[in-house]
Amino acid sequence: QVQLVESGGGLVQPGGSLRLSCATSGSIFRINAMGWYRQAPGKQRELVALITSGDITNYADSVKGRFTISRDNAKNTVYLQMNSLKPEDTAVYYCNAEGLRLRSGDYLPNAWGLGTQVTVSL
Repeated sequence: QVQLVESGGGLVQPGGSLRLSCATSGSIFRINAMGWYRQAPGKQRELVALITSGDITNYADSVKGRFTISRDNAKNTVYLQMNSLKPEDTAVYYCNAEGLRLRSGDYLPNAWGLGTQVTVSL
C-alpha cells in the first residue's frame, strides 16, 4: 500500500515563507513525477509545481520566482519551498505522485496525499 503524507503547512503572514514536505511510504521502486497541487475554497484543484525523475520542473505562472520544488529520489520525497507568500496562495496543498513502479512490479498511475492547509493572512 502506498501512502503520501504532507507536512509543513500552517498560518503565515504575507511575505513569509513555508516549506512543505511530502513523504512516501510503501514498497516503491521508482516514481516518474512528483508534484504539488492546491485547491482554494470554491475553486478547482490546480497544478502548482511538478518535478520529474530527471529534475525537469514546471511551475504555475502565479508561483514562478517565488516557489521552488525539489525532490530526493532516494527517499521518494518531494519538497516545496514557498517564499513571498500572498493571501491568494491560501489553499489546501496536495502532494501527487505519477507513474509509480512498485517493487512487486505493480504499476500505479497516480497517488495523492490528504493535503495540508496553507493560510496566508495577517
